[in-house]
Amino acid sequence: MNTNIHLPSYLKVIAVLFGISLVVVILLVGNNILLPIVFALLIAILIHPVVNFMVKKGMNRTLSIAISVTLTLLIVITGISVIASQASLLVEAWPTLEGKFRTLINEGILWLSKTFNMSGQKINSIIDNAKSEIMKNGSGVIGSTLSGIGNVLAMIFLLPVYIFMILYYQPHIIAFLRKLFGAGNNNQVQSILSETKVIIQSYLVGLFAETAIVAVLNTSGLLLLGINYALLLGTLGALLNVIPYIGGLIGVGIFAIIALLTKSSIYVLYVFAMYTFIQFVDNNYIVPYIVGSKVKLNALASLVVVFIGAAIWGLAGMFLSIPILAVLKIIFDHIDSLHPWGFLIGNMETENSKRKNKRLRITKTAIRKAVDA
Repeated sequence: MNTNIHLPSYLKVIAVLFGISLVVVILLVGNNILLPIVFALLIAILIHPVVNFMVKKGMNRTLSIAISVTLTLLIVITGISVIASQASLLVEAWPTLEGKFRTLINEGILWLSKTFNMSGQKINSIIDNAKSEIMKNGSGVIGSTLSGIGNVLAMIFLLPVYIFMILYYQPHIIAFLRKLFGAGNNNQVQSILSETKVIIQSYLVGLFAETAIVAVLNTSGLLLLGINYALLLGTLGALLNVIPYIGGLIGVGIFAIIALLTKSSIYVLYVFAMYTFIQFVDNNYIVPYIVGSKVKLNALASLVVVFIGAAIWGLAGMFLSIPILAVLKIIFDHIDSLHPWGFLIGNMETENSKRKNKRLRITKTAIRKAVDA
């Protein structure tokens, strides 16, 4: 007996919208729980080959996982220590920079008053009103900042535990997924898991390589221009560059401000010229061959998902949006009813290549059948 229920199109749309809304609510409400798990899952996938290598060499699995997690933490702590040591130099020079910033504001007030025929007193009153509004909301900002720092610290302590547990229970989790989707779908589940593992590993390794190269380029360019705190600014700019489309603009804005405060206004143009050159190299040579070789997403889908990630999970969501969308594309491509969505977010060149390969396979199959006949 056929028990399939055919729903009207409008009910299907309503069901999809309700499902999306429910997922968004879960992501918003459970962000403090889900964020460490997602980060831990990505890191676990990244270091999984190291664990496997140690196990194949005869080392106990638990010990292999513990060593891999410890080495990862040491690398992260070393990187944070280097950045913190450079940041301390900027903190020491902050009073001087603040004085120069106030001077620039005063010069800007004079320019505005001359150009737009506004009195300096009126401009100062506007600035004072803005300051008073900031002070009114200061307690809320401080509270949210402290809450954010608390969440980050909680994540730092939870991450090693989650990473260890995910790696330890990996066979158990894979067995659960196979049971969940049934024995008939084992090949499809295995294919999705394998492709997800490859794409996450290649993306993260490529991202780290891109960040290191951009950090070297940024630092070298700033040193050539004689900009102070070149190592800190170059590294910070490279880390911000990880955030697609938006991070680079924030980074060059910081470069320009420091150049304006420590040098002269002409150095702002030099910084923008340097940034344009580095972005040209990054977008045309580094990203296509190092990062983008596996993640085949179109620019529109990437940009939209970055803003969605920012709205849901803030800065962390902007970073996680691309790998999550790449995994979703793998799932869409393996489920017939979701193929259109995989096509929508995919790279046009990749999709055209897939169609050509599919037609070629069909043609070869037809030729073989004709020859056999």
